[in-house]
Amino acid sequence: MEIASKAAGFWNGGLSDGAGTVALGSGNGEFAVTWKARSAGQEGATTPEELLAAAHASCFSMALSHALEGNGTPPDALEVGAEVRFEAGKGVTASILTVRGTVPGLDQDAFARFADEAKAGCPVSQALAGVPITLADATLVG
Repeated sequence: MEIASKAAGFWNGGLSDGAGTVALGSGNGEFAVTWKARSAGQEGATTPEELLAAAHASCFSMALSHALEGNGTPPDALEVGAEVRFEAGKGVTASILTVRGTVPGLDQDAFARFADEAKAGCPVSQALAGVPITLADATLVG
């Protein structure tokens, strides 16, 4: 079954002096967006890339959890970070993932292998296939 996820964006003014909001269709959040936040960094506003990072972190954590569970070693905990980089004039230039996991019955090498496979198989990774995706760290803890 195909599920449709929605969001809505609202913008007022020109790019350089305007501002807007983006609202998740689930009702779970509405976020201020500005060009300054996107191109130079600005406290209190989000960016499309921050929303991509959230999507990538959550998708990767689900893909890795699914793979580990299928191996008979479900994780006790996964802490995933995603950093999506943007450069004005070039666009999205990279997504960098990190993961720390507590997975009983698994060694570091196997954890790193499962993490690398989840990075490649995650649907958001596949959607971002036009940019380099790096797994910068996959550390088994505990």
